Amino acid sequence: MIFPELGIGALQGQLWLLLFVMVRIGAALLAAPLFGIKAVPVQVRVIFAAALAVFILNWLPVRAPQDMLAMETLVALVGEAVIGLMLGFTLQLAFAAPLLAGEQIAGGMGMAIATAVDPNTGSQSGAVGQMLGIMLTLIFLAIGGHLLWLRLVVESYALFPPGSEWDLGVRAWRVTSFASQAFATALVIALPITLVLLLVQLVTGVISRSAPSLNLFALGLPASVLAGLVALIASTPLLTDQFVTLAESAIGQVGAIVLPGDAGSP
Repeated sequence: MIFPELGIGALQGQLWLLLFVMVRIGAALLAAPLFGIKAVPVQVRVIFAAALAVFILNWLPVRAPQDMLAMETLVALVGEAVIGLMLGFTLQLAFAAPLLAGEQIAGGMGMAIATAVDPNTGSQSGAVGQMLGIMLTLIFLAIGGHLLWLRLVVESYALFPPGSEWDLGVRAWRVTSFASQAFATALVIALPITLVLLLVQLVTGVISRSAPSLNLFALGLPASVLAGLVALIASTPLLTDQFVTLAESAIGQVGAIVLPGDAGSP
């Protein structure tokens, strides 16, 4: 085998093999919503990826390419990064659904200006969306979704060893189909509360037309906020069921992505 000389003797072959295996894991951790947030230091992700790579090298017969500087090896590294990004991005789509639903609900409640720093991205996002995102995170951790996802990432090395052929088109279609499912779930989450807010706004509009002396903003904004909070509390069981289904669908979709052959193809 041809490896770049690092001056560490016989260990350099094992080191390059470890780095080669870490590419897929590192890309998956970078794209995943829980492991890739800014609150998790890069050093922690690198150490965690290295630890998983050590276990994978002991469990599975992974071999390093013959020439680490060859074009085929660079193409294989890009493929490893794409596989990892797809495994993590699928979870990212699931965690984007409550944020979209929260933005729609906050707009109807008049709380669109109530923003806070999102720990996942570091940018400003709505308070309602963050609350729903925290609910999904707790449910995802409660059902052991993070452990199942890590298991699927590890098992992907047995199903798709580094450097093997990988049908990118079929897997990309699966990610796209799950994106539509996540957006539909966001619509289902926001629709009941949005309908309640619409009825409240219609009532306040009728009242303001009947009594023009009333201040619409002084009456409509508190009524919308109060109705939105009541609707959120009343729909908590529905939200819990939707989040459990969404988390299970995300894990199932990750499993479908790593399936060998054309199983589950369109």
